[in-house]
Formats: sequence, structure tokens, C-alpha cells
Amino acid sequence: MYRDLNPLEVKKILDNKNGTRLIDVREEWEHKIASLPDSELMPVSNFLRHLDKLNKEDELIIYCHTGARSVSVCRFLADKDFKNLINLKGGIDAWSKEVDDSIPRY
Repeated sequence: MYRDLNPLEVKKILDNKNGTRLIDVREEWEHKIASLPDSELMPVSNFLRHLDKLNKEDELIIYCHTGARSVSVCRFLADKDFKNLINLKGGIDAWSKEVDDSIPRY
């Protein structure tokens, strides 16, 4: 299972700096345009190559551009018994609108 949280809810989690990992599943070209600080790039196009870098017990916040790809990744990881998954609802686009307008929109 995973939780769908809006940008302000995700920001509260990240502000606590509790070891949560922030995973960007967009493509490299998108990550170069805009990204969240301390995020780890694991593009959905080759996500399986990164699977061994993830711990099933870690809290993982997954994001993409609008939230569609990250939902798919959350569902995939939930099926693989990952326990602490959060989807950034609306993706980095919503983050830019609601949290930090210095992050470019594309």
C-alpha cells in the first residue's frame, strides 16, 4: 500500500529530516530541468536496474512530473512488499505551484 500526499504534506515529512528517501522517477532530461533537493534519480524507463538500491523498510517518497508515473512505481513497489511508500500527488509540477515557485515548470 502507499499513501497519496499533497506537496505541503510531503514538505512536512522532508523538513523533519527523518531519513526519508526522495526518489525521482522522471527521465534524466526532466531531472536536469527541475528537481527537488536531495532527490535520487531512478527513471521509470530503467527502474528495475535501481531496485536493489532500495530497502523495503525505508520510507520512500516517489515523484514524477504530474504524479502518474510515480503512482505506477508505488503500486509496483507495494506489490514487491515495500511498506512505507508515499506518492507526491501532482508531482513536481504541483510542488512548484504550492511549495517552491523557484522550481521551473515545464
